Amino acid sequence: MSDAIEIAHGPFGRVALLDMDRGLVRHAHPHCHVLLKVEGDDTQFLVGERIVSLTDMQAVLVNAWETHAYVHDACRNKAVILALYIEPAWLGGFRSNWVASAAPGFFAEPVGAVTQAIRRFAHDLAAEMIIAPGSSRIQDDLLSGLMVAALERFTAWREVGTSLRDLARRSGPDHRIRRAMRRMREEPGLLDGVETLARDAGLSRAHFYRLFEQSTGAPPHVFLNGIRVERAVAAIVEGNSSLAQIGADLGFAAPGHFSRFFRDHSGVSPSAFRALARRTEGSAAP
Repeated sequence: MSDAIEIAHGPFGRVALLDMDRGLVRHAHPHCHVLLKVEGDDTQFLVGERIVSLTDMQAVLVNAWETHAYVHDACRNKAVILALYIEPAWLGGFRSNWVASAAPGFFAEPVGAVTQAIRRFAHDLAAEMIIAPGSSRIQDDLLSGLMVAALERFTAWREVGTSLRDLARRSGPDHRIRRAMRRMREEPGLLDGVETLARDAGLSRAHFYRLFEQSTGAPPHVFLNGIRVERAVAAIVEGNSSLAQIGADLGFAAPGHFSRFFRDHSGVSPSAFRALARRTEGSAAP
């Protein structure tokens, strides 16, 4: 089974150090998502419709709401992966146009060549998460240095603002899709799911799917599941509700269904995620 070795969270979003030996379902996040191999065998991801390799020399790069999945090869040994889910607003504190990491096309390609500086930051960050979880160095030094090095390497950051503004003007969501997105955020436990949203939009299910994916980059069920995962993470980390209650609030009929959903999307069970997050809080260093 896959394991989460450590999890760090804060204003930056979250960083997970994962020991992976099982695949993840096709999913999406509202974050700038960078995946780096720390040790173990090379592995691969499906990003959009393209299979790409994660190796010592190559990172995997996923845009906000871009669909992706971890594709595990049972013939290979585990890969230890540093998975970064970074908040656009936090990135904007380094360069104002990096808030564009919330928009499509921030990464032009789903892979990028890893420099020595990026590799050093990744290994030092992973080590710090294990040796001193909660250390201020994780955010203030190592993660900051890693993200600056990565985005300067993997994005055309000097031009990204203008091109993405033009893209937003050309392809802003249809008003029916905006309304559906708003309802998903307001009701992540929507019991009837996509069928209800399509009916409310006055569209056939097939037409709703096409229009939604054209507008957001993700199919509606993947988008809704992404919202559910983020709400679950916030509730698990910040709240005191039982996992059963969190699952029920998100529309899951049984705790086991919620646990399986969370594990299939994140690589770790919700109970293990909570235990790691609270261990990190309890060991915070100045």
